[in-house]
Amino acid sequence: MNKEPSPAAPDAAPGSAPFPHSAVLLAEVAALPGLPGVYRYFDAQGQLLYVGKARHLKKRVSSYFQRRHDGTRIGHMVGKIVRMQTTVVRSEAEALLLENNLIKTLAPKFNILFRDDKSYPYLKITGTRETCRSAGAKPIPMIAFPRMAYYRGAVDKRHNCYGPYPSAWAVKETITLLQKVFRLRTCEDTVFANRTRPCLLFQIKRCSGPCVDLIDSEAYGRDVAAAERFLRGETQAVLDELEARMRAHADKLEFEQAAEIRNQMSALSRVLHQQAMDNLCDKDVDVLAVRVQGGRACVNLAMVRGGRHLGDRPYFPAHVEDATQIQVLLEGDEAVNADPAERVAVQVLEAFIAQHYLGSAMPHTLVTSHAVGRPLLDALTEQTGARINAVHQPREHRRIWLEMAQKNADIALARLLAEEGSQQARTRALAEALGLPDDDLDGLRIECFDISHTAGESTQASCVVFEGHKMQNAQYRRYHIDGITGGDDCAAMRLVLLRRYGRIAELLRAESAQALRTEPDEALASAAAAEGTASSTEGSTDTSSGLPTGPRMPELVLVDGGKAQVSVAREVFQQLGLDLSLIVGVEKGEGRKVGLEELVFADAREKVYLGHDSAALMLVAQIRDEAHRFAITGMRAARARVRTGGSKLEDIAGVGPKKRARLLQRFGGVRGVAAASVADLCSVPGISAELAEAIYRALR
Repeated sequence: MNKEPSPAAPDAAPGSAPFPHSAVLLAEVAALPGLPGVYRYFDAQGQLLYVGKARHLKKRVSSYFQRRHDGTRIGHMVGKIVRMQTTVVRSEAEALLLENNLIKTLAPKFNILFRDDKSYPYLKITGTRETCRSAGAKPIPMIAFPRMAYYRGAVDKRHNCYGPYPSAWAVKETITLLQKVFRLRTCEDTVFANRTRPCLLFQIKRCSGPCVDLIDSEAYGRDVAAAERFLRGETQAVLDELEARMRAHADKLEFEQAAEIRNQMSALSRVLHQQAMDNLCDKDVDVLAVRVQGGRACVNLAMVRGGRHLGDRPYFPAHVEDATQIQVLLEGDEAVNADPAERVAVQVLEAFIAQHYLGSAMPHTLVTSHAVGRPLLDALTEQTGARINAVHQPREHRRIWLEMAQKNADIALARLLAEEGSQQARTRALAEALGLPDDDLDGLRIECFDISHTAGESTQASCVVFEGHKMQNAQYRRYHIDGITGGDDCAAMRLVLLRRYGRIAELLRAESAQALRTEPDEALASAAAAEGTASSTEGSTDTSSGLPTGPRMPELVLVDGGKAQVSVAREVFQQLGLDLSLIVGVEKGEGRKVGLEELVFADAREKVYLGHDSAALMLVAQIRDEAHRFAITGMRAARARVRTGGSKLEDIAGVGPKKRARLLQRFGGVRGVAAASVADLCSVPGISAELAEAIYRALR
């Protein structure tokens, strides 16, 4: 999110810009229109640096290029801008929508980013399928007996979905409650259609047994309607209806039925009393509290649905410091007069609201810890078609909700800072234990390799990366290993190291050769300068060598294994001309117990045992375990593709699921089927001579 800057001088001469940008870029800035729109900055490598929106494109973009920001993050970003793209829209609301769509999809380097890698869960009440089950001589449509279920994904309008809920736990707790009170079924339709006697849920009074006609569709429908009213927050109406039904049964002397309804009311009342955050006035509300400390921020989102507080969930944005410095640049004098902590908190909160709600369903009321700008609320209102209100400084029950959200944000942020501090301490401890440079621990890069297979089948190698005090998932790589003897871990390790570092070694050798060739030229240039004959050069590249950049060499290479694997790594590094001191093997200790691992070195140093409580060993074990997890999940996926036949068998006409299963079971996998002769294939039941010939040809 960006606020509109104070007025800048839009018509400043391009040549007066404090950064040495190209004349083409500065001309583009000077030619921008005074209309709302979105702008994007790119560096020399084409990487997206920043996405912003503006009510007046020319004023906003010009403000980046009219001030000096030497030695700051914003100066670093502005100095890297070589290309710009802009998109003009009709209104500031449209610019806001486009800006946040681009931020979520492209993840710029200097924007505040909230990562939400999964959709929220819902509680779904279904039963709209027009399939039938047999009940004596008359088929009964299952639409008469809706089912409730946990659901995650796009909302299906054919069913009634309630939520979203902050977690799967909240959905499952609600399902358990509805089972206790209303006894709705949760079984799959296929199970429901083929039951001949009630299941265990009926025995423990969690289901009314519609699968075996222990309740008619009319009575079951009343329970479904009551459950849906409860989910919508109409709890008092549900209690009143249950009481009326109980009295009606009592008047008819149907005391067993009246007792059943009394038990339902008691269960519902207990739940309502346990839920201290209930309020029948607010049906659907989201409560948002933000805390900023130590360069990190946390937004805690608490959800109230149907008047019930369903729990909360913390979010931690990235690039907070970079984005806030950019905001200071844009606001100018307004930022100087504002409280820095409050300014950052508002910016983080508005970024969360924009990225979280734009493009998705949301409640009509937000309770926020800081005031939210009107343009953002107008954009949300335009999107939803209903007025969105943000309540700041709430009263009564809303104040209690906000105080709870603020407390949870404090706790979550303190936990994050403690974990990050612990991780930094582990990085420093490892650097000290292994004698690594400790002047730039934020840039310390560790790569770890592991090999995984099942008795030689589907061999996979993994490479995981630790940098910036955390695992860098986006830089993980898997390598399929072929052409070796099955189960030969050393051969697999040799191949993966050659593939990983062969290109880097070539680049390093080329850079060294280029440096040697340029040394005489540098000497001549120095002599010419001494004689007063200065020369100028045109054009430059990112590196003095002019060579393409690639993955850099890590400061430490961890190998999951002992002397054998380290010996192989040493041979590979000697072949490539790389530094042997980078290689460290993680050898399992006595009994393969965790905490007894020893470190084996490739440069003839003695083995080192760091101690089971060593922070350095904890970091090594964390990285090694992540490499093992990444390798084994890839291996299992590859193995499953082979054993289930992949696409090779599925694409053969005449080979259906049963025949494919028989073939795989007989020959142990696709490779076994491919190695079988036509006669062997014919020996499988259901495989004719013609089909065996077709399979034989297709797999060869």
